[in-house]
Amino acid sequence: MFESRYGCATCASADKPLQEFIAKLPMETSHHRVDSQETKCGFGLQGVCCRLCANGPCRITPDSPKGICGADANVMVTRGLLRAVAAGSGCYIHVVENTALNLKNTALARGRLKGPGALERLCGLFGLTGKDEYEKAVKVADAVLADLYKPEYVKMELVEKLAYSPRLKVWKELGILPGGAKSEVFKGVVKCSTNLNSDPVDMLLDCLKLGISTGIYGLTLTNLLNDVLLGEPQIRSAPVGLRVIDPDYINIMITGHQHTMFVHLQERLTAGDVVAKARAAGAKGFKLVGCTCVGQDLQLRGAHYTDIFDGHAGNNYTSEAILATGGIDAVLSEFNCTLPGIEPICDGLFIKQICIDDVAKKANAELKPFVFAEREALSNEIIDAVIAAYRERRPKVRMNLMPDHGYENTLTGVSEVSLKKFLGGNWKPLIDLIVSGRIKGVAGVVGCSSLVTGGHDVLTVGLVKELISRDIIVLTAGCSSGGIENCGLMVPQAAEFAGPKLKEVCKELGIPPVLNFGPCLAIGRLEIVATELAEAIGVDMPQLPLVLSAAQWLEEQALADGCFGLALGLPLHLGLPPFVTGSKVAAQVLTQDMKNLTGGQVIINSDARESAELLEAIIMEKRAGLKI
Repeated sequence: MFESRYGCATCASADKPLQEFIAKLPMETSHHRVDSQETKCGFGLQGVCCRLCANGPCRITPDSPKGICGADANVMVTRGLLRAVAAGSGCYIHVVENTALNLKNTALARGRLKGPGALERLCGLFGLTGKDEYEKAVKVADAVLADLYKPEYVKMELVEKLAYSPRLKVWKELGILPGGAKSEVFKGVVKCSTNLNSDPVDMLLDCLKLGISTGIYGLTLTNLLNDVLLGEPQIRSAPVGLRVIDPDYINIMITGHQHTMFVHLQERLTAGDVVAKARAAGAKGFKLVGCTCVGQDLQLRGAHYTDIFDGHAGNNYTSEAILATGGIDAVLSEFNCTLPGIEPICDGLFIKQICIDDVAKKANAELKPFVFAEREALSNEIIDAVIAAYRERRPKVRMNLMPDHGYENTLTGVSEVSLKKFLGGNWKPLIDLIVSGRIKGVAGVVGCSSLVTGGHDVLTVGLVKELISRDIIVLTAGCSSGGIENCGLMVPQAAEFAGPKLKEVCKELGIPPVLNFGPCLAIGRLEIVATELAEAIGVDMPQLPLVLSAAQWLEEQALADGCFGLALGLPLHLGLPPFVTGSKVAAQVLTQDMKNLTGGQVIINSDARESAELLEAIIMEKRAGLKI
């Protein structure tokens, strides 16, 4: 913490130029509020408080080992974890449902499908055929929706088609194959209500079940459906950081996770009549500025949108600074991570706020719900509202830009398909590098950005530097990617931070030691990479020299992601524990017994070097198991 111009301490950031910028702001941000919230409730941290009924809130202490109803620490903790995982899973299922509906409606309207290769791959996986791409896309979308809408007692069919067969066998043996994904969320919420389930192990198994439906549908299939509609990622260089904000344009910052909800708007903004409107208002045209995970998705597919997308500016806890530059004229939100803290900044700088999904409705924003059939009228309404805001605000607002922030040549567009293509069409070159020891192993550093465990992205960036210095290549997905790229670890020059063997590989291939797969949804892409590597080698996933870290996990969605990782049998590092340490059963199952259930385990450590050492030791153990 150090003193800011605003008059209170701001938290540290791995991104030092950003930290200095925020310290000079004349407005409050989340970075300023960390200090006032430093004192945490000890009962909350351990998960041993309960306010589910009027007898409470109850809390567990040495003198009061049970709540009034008789629930002990194990029940309170696992009930709370299941409730959080169910909520997180619900968020992702909402996203995949809307994505499937938008793909179906686009196909029915015979709109443009930019990823024919992705469509053919899905048809092959699902065993579907059709007379043309539109019929195929409708069938694919219907297959996903049909599974989502099944009751909880009817198993989803696509799990059998998409899951790696050794994993499927384990899941069947454990009885954690999910039923309909929406119904599983409902069942999870019911199970953790008052005076119902009191079996902590049963509730933890339900968390794994929700993790599977979250991962296969909310993560993996959302990406693949997006690929059909939006176009597949292509490896390229792109700018990142606050440098991407060009004040000569009308700038719209996008926040959320649902790229398919503004496809029509995105295309409309480059139409001749709309550009003419922008020019009449005094601008060169419109630009979309990436922020949060949907910005990562725009960046990932940016090769398809060079005329409208300026670049990815930053992650969730950079969004307030992006707005404080004065160069953003409107915020279009459709999901999290849209911070409540942006609202007073938008008001103070006359920035228009529009929400197109009411789950992301901000208190002082205009709600314009996305309805596919009304998309043209909606796009035109948004365009007119943003132009009006631009005309009103620009004469009143002083620009406070950071034109040198970030990097111009960050590698992006990495996916399971584009990476394999880069390697020559198969995974053998990567496997050979791992077998030879030139790459010791793979670490997926994924998930959120937070302002704890050292500050904004501090543990995440520190861990990544430690991992690559040990010749461990890092694959990223999520808001954490925004911090890592803004700190310069995704440019080819970052090879200098890598260990001697990995550095040599990076220089030979012309790549950085950290490869960005995009939004948190792209954790599903990492799962595809892991599955295909395991299949190519002929082992189950827990045998791979592969580890996961959600070093600065933040939200309930991250907990659902984590449960997917555990169900896959992968070691999962967290900088801080979820609120479970008050339960001996939960701690034992997650950190020890899970290894005998799925092969996964949770590792908790908030020190970058120590965490890297622990993960490296696991990788070396896996290498020994493979005799390499």
